[in-house]
Amino acid sequence: MTESSKDYTDSYPKWQDSMKSTHTILIPDMLPYHFALFEVALAREGYKIETLHNTSRTVIDEGLKHVHNDTCYPCLCVVGQYIDALKSGKYDLNKTALLITQTGGGCRASNYLSLARKAIHSEFPNVPLISLNFSGLEKDSSLPLSLHLILELAYCVLYGDVIMWCFNQVKPYEIDEGSTEKARDNAVKYVSELICGNKYKNYKKTAQHIIAEFASVPRSKDKKIKVGIVGEIYVKYSVLGNNHLEKMLLSEGCEPVVPPLLDFVLYTVLGAVNDARMYGTHKLRGAIYKAVYKKLHKMQLDIREIFEREGSFEPPHDMAHLRKCADEVINQGVKMGEGWLIPAEMAAFCESGVPNIVCAQPFGCLPNHIVGKGTIRTLKNLHPNINIVPIDYDPSASSVNQENRIKLMLASAREHSVAV
Repeated sequence: MTESSKDYTDSYPKWQDSMKSTHTILIPDMLPYHFALFEVALAREGYKIETLHNTSRTVIDEGLKHVHNDTCYPCLCVVGQYIDALKSGKYDLNKTALLITQTGGGCRASNYLSLARKAIHSEFPNVPLISLNFSGLEKDSSLPLSLHLILELAYCVLYGDVIMWCFNQVKPYEIDEGSTEKARDNAVKYVSELICGNKYKNYKKTAQHIIAEFASVPRSKDKKIKVGIVGEIYVKYSVLGNNHLEKMLLSEGCEPVVPPLLDFVLYTVLGAVNDARMYGTHKLRGAIYKAVYKKLHKMQLDIREIFEREGSFEPPHDMAHLRKCADEVINQGVKMGEGWLIPAEMAAFCESGVPNIVCAQPFGCLPNHIVGKGTIRTLKNLHPNINIVPIDYDPSASSVNQENRIKLMLASAREHSVAV
């Protein structure tokens, strides 16, 4: 390490374990249904966590001031949320830290921490940034992860998925306004109490309870256009990143269908398994990840079976089926960005009666443009009725233009449904 690079890295404040009792850790709002549960799990470990929900244009403007506009749009959103929150006067800047997740893949997201550090340090030199990752990145700035905490977060992913999956199938049809939100809040409270009481591992019983909570909400029998949402993980889930896409679809009388986060987790795990199988690299790591995949896939299948047995909701996709869908379009060795998962989800949606799809991408995200836009022709050859609209999200993109393009897709969907 050169002297200049040493000075560069050492100039930033580092997270210390002693800060756990004094600091509030802010996290960007990426997963609206999951982060509420993550907060509870991390609080059990002694951390004081707060998810940021600031989504005004000021957030984007702050991001533009501090991050080059050619940088990945999600990074701009995350940094903007951080800085907007730190400027709000709500937090003691000497007792505040920031947390960011990193996948460690071949993507600019793996560099978010260093980009955010540089942007924030000039104005907030006492605020440390922490990385939450499972890839060994930023070892001197990573949140310590015990096996117990990793298990808790894995169950939070599972339960957050069940809540999100049920919510989106109930909200468009609720008879009493606000009843779906009430069911969601009850489900979150129920799971939170299980986590606090260390009784969260009976996932079958917990899933049954969540599903029953939503199934009790009175719903109409109206038929609505179903719209699948796929794409880069941040803009697929984050209301800031996708300009409240789910809300917009609901206002158009549609049912948004958002893939579970567990699909992305399994896709990431399979990346290591496929590397070992296809290239003969990191064989021990591949064997460990293969065991992890088998366990998580078993849990996914159990949840599917509960949905099928209950009968009120369409079950989520099976990862084994998603892999077969991918093989018809692209090789599973393609793992940059969301890789083969995007065309796999689009094909699986079409097969399950959701041919209308929004493919959400940050502008300039080359891996996702290739596996998203680049596979549309092949998907249309395989599924002639598929109706895909790619939408770019970036700071200069007009929400009106984005919505108009989606409305054109919906007009085609409605015309097709009438013809059928």
